[in-house]
Amino acid sequence: MKLASDPALAPATDVIGAGVGPDDENVAPAGRWPHRHLLDVDVLSLDDLELVMRTTDTMVEVLARPIPKVPALRGWGVTNLFYEASTRTRVSFEVAAKNLSADVVNVTASASSVTKGESLIDTVRTLEALGARVIVIRHATSGAPYLAAEHFGGSVLNAGDGAHAHPTQALLDLYTMRAHLPGGAVAGRKVVILGDVLHSRVARSNLWSLTAAGAHVWVCGPATLLRGFDAWSAAGVGGSRRFTVTSDLEAALRDADVVMALRIQRERMQSGLLPSLREYAARFGLTRERLALARPEALVMHPGPMNEGVEIAPDVAAGSQSLITDQVANGVAVRMAILYLLAGARA
Repeated sequence: MKLASDPALAPATDVIGAGVGPDDENVAPAGRWPHRHLLDVDVLSLDDLELVMRTTDTMVEVLARPIPKVPALRGWGVTNLFYEASTRTRVSFEVAAKNLSADVVNVTASASSVTKGESLIDTVRTLEALGARVIVIRHATSGAPYLAAEHFGGSVLNAGDGAHAHPTQALLDLYTMRAHLPGGAVAGRKVVILGDVLHSRVARSNLWSLTAAGAHVWVCGPATLLRGFDAWSAAGVGGSRRFTVTSDLEAALRDADVVMALRIQRERMQSGLLPSLREYAARFGLTRERLALARPEALVMHPGPMNEGVEIAPDVAAGSQSLITDQVANGVAVRMAILYLLAGARA
């Protein structure tokens, strides 16, 4: 098994499918990855999305091996620079890079020179001088990865910035849906994003990727947590792709194919947006009774971390329709794919 023979995607003959020649029947048709950075999914074409999905398929196969490791990024320095707390995203990026044999360094802002007043620009330049070729950055300020990309000679990968974007989460969500929906496509499917949409970088990136893939996307929550989304829907994602905005939970859930609950982000809340978490749970929490409004085989998702009993009931989160642990596992494969493609684009 080999990923691709296109020289723009690095020496896959030696890397992904060791011992497999260029004429092997399992060689997938290669696409060309044109992006030096991945700052959001809004720059990805349908061909780009398909290339990520195909590459992720290959990484899933790699992860199924007894030793899930390949030398694709041997000699590459990958630095995870996290200004916010994280478990799933930081660990999955670290595991993904190590599975590709990269040299991984983890930097937490609270334990770095940032506490002494060092700027983001100086930090990025320092990491580059120390050998980083890829920086994976999470930051509380929207746009911070874009600033980093302006001052870094390698590739910058956005692991979440403020309430703006979380591109790899959107890609792993898309991959997970495709893996479990009948027919393997999200086109024409009703996908509901439920909860704190206002503060969610996950929701914003998913709106780009899911509408591009042809899904009928509904965003639902209290009106105070949907501010600005009516205007965005009217303007269209990318100028043309519409989605539905509603506070009518029953209408949103009715006949849904996928329901993605979002965490109530109390750390980003301004006073007055919600009367209380108890009231939110009573009116908008995803319970088994409410899930029954969706299609019988509807998929349940959550980007994590979860406030069980608030935005999602524990029996729904752990139920037979839940793909939450699949999302976590697929995060490793998707991030391996993105790291691989970014490295190939710079080869």
